[in-house]
Amino acid sequence: MYTTIKLSREVKEILDSMKISRSESYEDVILDLIEDHLELNPEFRRSLEQAEKEIVEGRTVELAKLLAELEGNE
Repeated sequence: MYTTIKLSREVKEILDSMKISRSESYEDVILDLIEDHLELNPEFRRSLEQAEKEIVEGRTVELAKLLAELEGNE
């Protein structure tokens, strides 16, 4: 059984760029993404969730400021 899904043009272009070959189906691309998602190491997944939480809370540092600190210019 097949179904139709609605995608924005932007998402379709991203999926197109992820295709290994022009003949690869969107289903195959999506299945690869799902497989990658399911295979994430639980510890890595937790660290990603923590990082996302920090971003939402605004606990971030501008790249320029971070580079300056690393170079000792601050």
